[in-house]
Amino acid sequence: MNHRLTYAFVIVLLIIGTAGCEQKPASEGASTTSNRPAKVSALSGSVDFQGSSTVEPISIKAKERFNANNPKVNISVSGQGTSNGFEALIKKECDVCGASRPIKKEELERCQASGSNFIEIPIAYDGITVVVNKENTWVTQLTIDQLKTIFREDKAAKTWKEVDPSWPDEKIAIYVPGINSGTHDYFVEVIGKKDNKKIRIDQQTTPSEDDKQLVFGVKGDRNAIGFFGYAYYETSKSVLKAIPIVNPDTKEAVTPSPTTIESHKYAPLSRPLFWYINAESIKRAEVRECVDESMSEILEIVTAAGYVPLPSTLYAIAQAHIEKGLTGSHFYDEAGNHRTGTLIDIYSEANAGK
Repeated sequence: MNHRLTYAFVIVLLIIGTAGCEQKPASEGASTTSNRPAKVSALSGSVDFQGSSTVEPISIKAKERFNANNPKVNISVSGQGTSNGFEALIKKECDVCGASRPIKKEELERCQASGSNFIEIPIAYDGITVVVNKENTWVTQLTIDQLKTIFREDKAAKTWKEVDPSWPDEKIAIYVPGINSGTHDYFVEVIGKKDNKKIRIDQQTTPSEDDKQLVFGVKGDRNAIGFFGYAYYETSKSVLKAIPIVNPDTKEAVTPSPTTIESHKYAPLSRPLFWYINAESIKRAEVRECVDESMSEILEIVTAAGYVPLPSTLYAIAQAHIEKGLTGSHFYDEAGNHRTGTLIDIYSEANAGK
């Protein structure tokens, strides 16, 4: 057994024995860089990360840290969208699929049909951040109903004035993740699922799977609005303005931040991010070492990428899942019904492989 995972599994036992189901802060039990081997490894081979552009910064940080000690391993990272990543996983064309949503039932069924097994690993929390141009002085907060008015296909406000009569009578320029993006899918869940409505695609809308293009678009247009993962806002906050979203339960306008995302006060736009690890690929030494080392340093990796770490208990469970080779999704029961609840409710060994 890998010595880092042995240590992590002992931590699991200690947590269970001393705290039961109590949630610990992410900083407790997290590995530090002092655990990293100082000697440069002769390990070679390749590791292919595909999938979500939202998860891409995390995968890049994992690549950088692993290559520092394993320079002969060729690691490729691309972010062409969660759906594209799952397509590659189904076809066994990637080693790790980054995802900004859980796998869909039809994707799971296609994995089962193709014999593509995977280990489902939550790696971070994210808050989908709604942004406007820095010169926009009129939007100070938005309700979910206003988001629907701006972004939904059946509402599709043409001007700011249609959203709020006190706002300018100027055309809205809209920048959204493309349809292969998990962020697109999650946003549809928030604003359109109950009514079976989609995000508008019209002459005022510019879609892209590349979040950097969305940042560029909003930055360059006074009347622009868009949304993407929190890390892309964090690296661009000098040129963009994040809009507080009114929490439907508390009625409080909440700005996305590591604190409000982790506490789920930034609702309903907070969500978990994942790595889906190809179960065949992880049998290769370079993939296993990359995954093991990345998980042993995941708190530092996630923080460096600008996202919010999970509780250490979830990381410990994930590491134990990898060690035991537990495959399948936690989000569906034996009958194929979608499980509901928080990530802490759903992600457990009892729910693995269903």
